Amino acid sequence: MSIRPPPSSIHDQPALFDAGEWPDPTAPASGVLAAVPDEPTLALAAGLHARWGSRCRLGTSSWHFPGWAGDVWLRPYPESTLSQEGLAAYARHPLLSCVSLDRAFHRRVDVATYRRLGRQAGPDFSFVVKALASVTDATLRDSRGAAVQPNAQFLDPALALSEVIEPAVQGLGGRLGVLVFQLSPLPARWLNDHGGLLQRLEAFWRQVLPALGPSLAALEVRDADLLTPDLASLLKAHGVRYCLGLHDRMPPLEDQLPLLRALWPGDLVCRWNLQRGQRYAQARDSWAPFDRLQAPDLATRRALARLARAHLDAGHGAWITINNKAEGSAPKSVAALARALLDRSE
Repeated sequence: MSIRPPPSSIHDQPALFDAGEWPDPTAPASGVLAAVPDEPTLALAAGLHARWGSRCRLGTSSWHFPGWAGDVWLRPYPESTLSQEGLAAYARHPLLSCVSLDRAFHRRVDVATYRRLGRQAGPDFSFVVKALASVTDATLRDSRGAAVQPNAQFLDPALALSEVIEPAVQGLGGRLGVLVFQLSPLPARWLNDHGGLLQRLEAFWRQVLPALGPSLAALEVRDADLLTPDLASLLKAHGVRYCLGLHDRMPPLEDQLPLLRALWPGDLVCRWNLQRGQRYAQARDSWAPFDRLQAPDLATRRALARLARAHLDAGHGAWITINNKAEGSAPKSVAALARALLDRSE
């Protein structure tokens, strides 16, 4: 297996933010206005950038939440308005320098949409794009998410190139930071055939990675049984990062460290999705509108900060995106993680 060389220019980005002039709260509303950042937020952003520059990328999973008013938006806006027009305001937040584009997992995003999103976010922003589920899910599912039948296009390189990689690369260009291939929970057919799964992944990486250019590829899994030395060897051989998935289906962060250590050195990619002991629907229903930290997870936050700091201090990059279902409010989790990153006592 040939080793894919690491991207050479993925961190060569200008400054992440400009304190500049922020929207006048008394001005007539036009589109979505960004919240005016307070001094502690600006100081956190300045501290992160002074220490690690554009290698430190923090963000959230999507951005269409009215409850973020005061943190990200100047005032509440309808969810539909935020989905279509809110990214420009989101990208003005000093701490939010990337976002996980989760919608790309559920449906194809075309070149024009990627270009529109890229224009909204600006040149210094970075996207973490989830690959289409029809490529990364071994089963076809009904509207409730229940498995219906095997997916004949599972890890199909041609489908990945035409429906995922080419639109994202053409539409986002240098703003495409990471493309995450999330393997949804696998059926027994694949869980009982690790060798066959690794062979399919090997063929897949060989055909699709050249089209990604300088952008990173990362693999996220939802089955702990896949965290093996053989998977680490395969990922390392192709320069694919392991996406640290903090999710109720996966072991705690500490139990995923052996695979990350096997892939050292390299950039950190992490998606903090769901607090352990929770389900998405449970957290969504009880924590909406996501305007406060409902269940601060200090242990995970501190462990993630230590891990990210180790990568950043060694000269590598870190893309960390956080879901509302991790602690209750993704922007507030990002701010808390930023404080933990800069906490020298840690």
